[in-house]
Amino acid sequence: MARSEQSGRTSREPTGPWRVSVEEYGRQPGLPPYDRRGFADDRPLASRDGLSIHGRAGSLSCVDAAGTTRWTHDCAGRPNAAHISGGRLLVTTDSPEYTPWGNLGPALLLDLADGARITELRGERGAALPGGRFLLGLEGYDFYDTWEHDRDGTVLDSWRSYGHYVIGTGIRVVETDRRIPTGSRVVRLLPGGVIERGPALNDPTGPRPLVLDDGTILALDAGVLRAVDRRLGGTVLAELLPIAPDRASGHICALSREGERVTAVIAEPLPGHPTPHAVHTWTLRLHPPRT
Repeated sequence: MARSEQSGRTSREPTGPWRVSVEEYGRQPGLPPYDRRGFADDRPLASRDGLSIHGRAGSLSCVDAAGTTRWTHDCAGRPNAAHISGGRLLVTTDSPEYTPWGNLGPALLLDLADGARITELRGERGAALPGGRFLLGLEGYDFYDTWEHDRDGTVLDSWRSYGHYVIGTGIRVVETDRRIPTGSRVVRLLPGGVIERGPALNDPTGPRPLVLDDGTILALDAGVLRAVDRRLGGTVLAELLPIAPDRASGHICALSREGERVTAVIAEPLPGHPTPHAVHTWTLRLHPPRT
């Protein structure tokens, strides 16, 4: 089973919240910041211990540090993300054809040593846990679930939660339920299917969060930048472009970080025009808590 999150105070733990200041802001017409993970053939999907996993439509390959291809594996769809743990590889894929599940393809569990297929699973988003274990989640129809699989694909635990996974000494989820009104929260997954619920969110389709060195999650939630610590304590850092909950799903957002600067992008749909959007961009400086 997944380990519970350890969040006890240490003598050097920060005593105040993170803060941000706006260094630059711009607005211009343009395209939304679509997530293009897995669509650049020269960028590895995952790397560890000198091995890199590359994917393109119809195939996967494992390349070592010397540039030698260790193995290739044929797949029906296009790989979009990969996760490595304990000699195992989990790969999520997009289907080449539109299905009742949209473009969801199978999730492949492979042996990292030779690319042999262990089993085929169903899931949209995954994460690696220690010891060859993985999380795999799926949302849609009657599904809003996360499963923990062992190195052979057997289900060890499950939770009624789904979203962006943050793995540390335990498992937190920035939920994305795609419902209006949304019931999404930042939660912690505990053994036995137990869910510890943290701050409520307003965006049913929030972008991937950032994770700071102390484990603090930065989430862009319906135009509001929030910080959530390892105890699931929430703080509003900046109200950038607050969006009504019933309009949040029409906006496309992204967060990125370079050093002490965070870039937040919110693409606001223009009335009567599907494209372009009004693209708002903020450059923010991070100010760490006092210790």
